[in-house]
Amino acid sequence: MTESFLHYLWQFQYFDKKELCTAQGEPIQVLHPGHRNTHAGPDFFSARVRIGPMEWVGSVEIHIHASGWLEHKHNEDKAYENVVLHVVWHNDKPVRREDGTFLPALELKHRVDDALLFSFKKLIYNPEEIPCAAQLDRVNEITKISMLDRALMQRLENKARIVTALLQRNANNWEETCYQWLARNFGFKVNADPFQQLARATPYKLLLKHADHLVQVEALLFGQAGFLETDEADDYHQLLKREHRLLAHKYQLREKMLKKAQWKFLRLRPANFPTLRIAQLAALLHHRQQFFAILMEADSLKKMTDLFSTSQSAYWLKHYQFVKPAKEPVSTLGETSIENIIINTVAPLLVAYGKSKDELLYVERAVTLLQNVHAESNIIIRQWKSVGIPCKTAFDSQALVELYNNFCLKRRCLECAIGASLVNPRRSQMSIG
Repeated sequence: MTESFLHYLWQFQYFDKKELCTAQGEPIQVLHPGHRNTHAGPDFFSARVRIGPMEWVGSVEIHIHASGWLEHKHNEDKAYENVVLHVVWHNDKPVRREDGTFLPALELKHRVDDALLFSFKKLIYNPEEIPCAAQLDRVNEITKISMLDRALMQRLENKARIVTALLQRNANNWEETCYQWLARNFGFKVNADPFQQLARATPYKLLLKHADHLVQVEALLFGQAGFLETDEADDYHQLLKREHRLLAHKYQLREKMLKKAQWKFLRLRPANFPTLRIAQLAALLHHRQQFFAILMEADSLKKMTDLFSTSQSAYWLKHYQFVKPAKEPVSTLGETSIENIIINTVAPLLVAYGKSKDELLYVERAVTLLQNVHAESNIIIRQWKSVGIPCKTAFDSQALVELYNNFCLKRRCLECAIGASLVNPRRSQMSIG
């Protein structure tokens, strides 16, 4: 038994309500179950129940065992003083209020249909990573589509909250925030953290002062990243080192420098080496000054793609890292990488900006971008495809990643429209029969 199942039972009233009464024998009539509370405090608020002759409006708290009230110390929390009904699976211990009166308790253990309980256990305790995989063909397409829409928006909003938190740390400076967020995503997961640290160690307002000179932008970024600390027999490395020495002294940057050891190269393709990614980021900042403003004006996928289609400096067209020349010409930022940046950088930025300005246009633009970008290819998407769920665009892949990570793996099946439809009492009775 899980509390999420009890929440599901109470929210949709999927239990026998004949001769409903409290543990103390008073008759109960549920007039309205209330609204689910996803924040701190009781599980449902604004519920309306009639207990005996009195109608109560207040909160409902749910536990597997009634003793959970005391274990969670709700008796010491003023937020729970307006609880009018305690819904439990097993009423193992009567709970009293502070004034000594009993808190009305409703026990559900003997009021749930066996077929419903069977369907719930069949889903939740399925060992597969996608619990409903074997039953997906029983779910109608509208339910699947609506859940994917919800999962996609949840993913965008979660990322947008991270952007908003970053914006607050940057004193509401959108350009600085955009730069830091973009830099993090240039790390492509493996080097995301050091890239974000690099952005903080090399503020955007400082880079803008030298943005007309690509050599100086590279010197600042490579120097602060810790790649210029050694003495190399390489003219370009020595040039950047001299430039960084001057700039670091001028702006007092040395204390903020990263260590070269913080960067990961192992098991990365050369095209994803952090040295090349830093060079590509430097070129983008050099060619696209006031980047956030330009980004917000790019109202189509083509304009967005063109915005990121820049070439790194001549040195980095022949090198993946310092000193060692590449055997073949080095590519510029490719289509797949640009689409990755659009998915993980641009879309969340648009949503965060749209919500901050109360402009739905930017949120819609983010969704449209994802609908026109190719789907990602990763192990999660391959799992969904193997169970018959198509994935054509980034809208689909982002929704499926969210569904997998935050619903399937966490067994939040009853909070998912797909899982909830499979546990539905009518469907459960049909499957048992």
